[in-house]
Amino acid sequence: MHCQPRYKGPVYIWLKNNQACLLCDEPSDSALALCAPCLDELPWLGAQCSVCALPLPGPGLTCGQCLQEPPAFQRVIAPWRYDFPVDSLISRFKHHEKWPFGRLMAELLGQFLHYRFDEGLPRPDCLLPVPLSRRRLRQRGFNQAGMLAQWLGASLQLVVQPKLLLRTQDTPAQQGLDARARQRNLRQAFALADQAQVAGRHLALVDDVLTTGATAQALARLLINAGARRVDIYCLARTPSPGTGD
Repeated sequence: MHCQPRYKGPVYIWLKNNQACLLCDEPSDSALALCAPCLDELPWLGAQCSVCALPLPGPGLTCGQCLQEPPAFQRVIAPWRYDFPVDSLISRFKHHEKWPFGRLMAELLGQFLHYRFDEGLPRPDCLLPVPLSRRRLRQRGFNQAGMLAQWLGASLQLVVQPKLLLRTQDTPAQQGLDARARQRNLRQAFALADQAQVAGRHLALVDDVLTTGATAQALARLLINAGARRVDIYCLARTPSPGTGD
């Protein structure tokens, strides 16, 4: 007679969980690898543009750029400013293969989005990671946006379509360029693998950092022109001014 349930998954005894905070190395007081004091001290994004999430002096405002030239995307959702220590965590995840940092930030972004959905933010039909060029993918070995999208999809119970967006051209490095220069770089840089999977759908692009928004704008315009009903941007951080991110 078997008195124990047949369960082959991992079993955790939380009373013996001594997980350390990834920032201060002190014991974490939750299931996350981040202690409560370090969580509170992250550079949470406060007052921001109601469209592109650019930090602004007061709540409920829309930045001049979005008023003059409304973007193709509906809204940017980002929990943090691109500032210490979030900028360091993203850099170490992105350039040094420190995947636990990316996983931690994806978990926190997932919690943040759950909260926003409860507040009334519409849930998308699926998540689309921003694609890397073949050259950059060979150099880095992985697409950080793709990893973030997979973690988010599992947390939010959303479908992820990692191959729907294609990067068809290698473009020069974007760092240090203004918005117009980035837009010139990105002309004809993206394509759709299957336009039929876009029409009438609410889609969310996933990336690590939003700087000028040129990449998000190029992809959102491509999706809207293909018939998407709405495009949102989910990212970890927003730069305080255009061009200061990675």
